Amino acid sequence: MVNNTDYVGTLFDNSDSNPSKITLAFTMAGVALKKGHSASVILMVDAVHLALPNALDNVNIGAPFEPAGELLEAFIEKGGQVLVCGACMKHNGVEESAIDKRFIVISGDDVVELLMNAKGSLQLN
Repeated sequence: MVNNTDYVGTLFDNSDSNPSKITLAFTMAGVALKKGHSASVILMVDAVHLALPNALDNVNIGAPFEPAGELLEAFIEKGGQVLVCGACMKHNGVEESAIDKRFIVISGDDVVELLMNAKGSLQLN
């Protein structure tokens, strides 16, 4: 079971389909942490490919936004958690052994629980 969190950002796109949504997801999650809230970003559907190590290294949409890889590192360093939908991983052929070891694989039950208990959420689809 995953710890409940104040803010949940849910991301559905990968770096090929929409790098702006990736950047926005980690920017807003970082803002939640700066404001003293706990925060999580859930990677679902095609976004599970972002769970692979270094997947965000080349995602940079430009000013005024920071590169997504830097946003991710700051987010994790400040206590944010990145969660990955296990069923979406299976559907997309992403093996759990291949993802970033700092990320947590979760179930659909976990997703619902997190969203229902969060103070706020942002779905980027």
